[in-house]
Amino acid sequence: MIRHTLLSLLLISSAAGAQQQPAIRQLPAVAAKSSVQWSNIIGVRALPGGRVLVNDVVGRKVVLLDSTLAPISIVADTTPATSTAYSGRIASIIPYRGDSTLFVDPQSMSMMVVDPNGRMTRVMALPRAEDAGALGGLFGANAALDANGRLVYRAPFRFIRNGPPPTSSNGMPMMPTPPESAMIVRVDLTTRRLDTVGVIKIPKVNMQVSQDDKGNMRITSEVNPLPTVDEWAVLSDGSIAFVRGQDYHVDFVNADGTKQSAPKIPFDWQRLTDEDKVAFIDSVKAARERLASTQQGAPAGGAAGTAPAGGPDGGAGQRIVIQMGPDGGRGGPGGGTIGGGQPQLNFIAPSELPDYKPPFFTNAVRADAEGNLWIRTIPTKQIPGGPVYDVINRAGKLVDRVQVPAGRTIAGFGANGSVYLVSRDGTSMTFERARAR
Repeated sequence: MIRHTLLSLLLISSAAGAQQQPAIRQLPAVAAKSSVQWSNIIGVRALPGGRVLVNDVVGRKVVLLDSTLAPISIVADTTPATSTAYSGRIASIIPYRGDSTLFVDPQSMSMMVVDPNGRMTRVMALPRAEDAGALGGLFGANAALDANGRLVYRAPFRFIRNGPPPTSSNGMPMMPTPPESAMIVRVDLTTRRLDTVGVIKIPKVNMQVSQDDKGNMRITSEVNPLPTVDEWAVLSDGSIAFVRGQDYHVDFVNADGTKQSAPKIPFDWQRLTDEDKVAFIDSVKAARERLASTQQGAPAGGAAGTAPAGGPDGGAGQRIVIQMGPDGGRGGPGGGTIGGGQPQLNFIAPSELPDYKPPFFTNAVRADAEGNLWIRTIPTKQIPGGPVYDVINRAGKLVDRVQVPAGRTIAGFGANGSVYLVSRDGTSMTFERARAR
């Protein structure tokens, strides 16, 4: 009770002298829609003349579109006719020098430089082979060059252990505790020198090991569907912004290496009662079941990756089940199996949810071409329509609140206020362009 009261007083006193939230305005009508069939878009790279590169990670293709979003060429896919092979399922596109783009294919351990016309000009080795997975897929979506041409990305976590894993009192192996934070690093592509530029808070995952009476080992992961996290992005001037979820403010690492911390962003904090927490967990489970029912027959690799990790629409909350026989083999007589089919749900207890609803989920921050941050906020009250984005300027101040059409989220930005939107219809996705104003 004391903790709740102190936090309430802190939030009230902080908001008293802070700026007020601007009124929510609607994003203007969609101006163009692509006719290409998409499965799961996780990367957008705006180019001169209104053209745009789009990375479909499940469809395994990168397509160059014109200003009307009509296809110009296939830059990468799985067919022999295309010079750039999309060999894996976690490839990414990263803005490179000038108007060129890096197509990162972790499976081939290479980065291909693509010119503004969609042609591959040369191949580069990954700066750090051990970070291949971190530069692909959803983790690579925010990767970019800083003001000094260094590649900035989220580093992977590595478990390092010498000898066998420790065991519990009942003889079961103990799973290592996953970290609650991740490092954002930058690497010089010429010297390969790497340093850490910042740390972000990430969703916590609890790993558990159990064994049934047949000797099969079961490993499950328990997640928090409403985590308080941080996010980050590289701005158009090459500086790096860290959005803090605990008190909702932005820390900047400027191009010259100096750091600054902006004031708290006004937010309508919502306290969660015990009843609210139970209702939220129930709603997450129901949403996940609906999502699973719409994805029957989806392409291998799953189309659910568009959901924000840790969000109520199923970005996290999967239960990973691995079963192994007493002899350690997989499958076959006397051996266990790796759990297949739709992942089961396994969430933390409602009492473990935060006392205040956080301002955003993971993967909720994008940087536009004018140096602003767009943050997809978690609604604290019923608002008809689509998601609402807080627009934060280079000084860390809230300057606008924009609501996108229902069912859509922002995938990226282009010049002259272009906003690229995605929406899902079952197992397929649409790609559209609108204007910020």
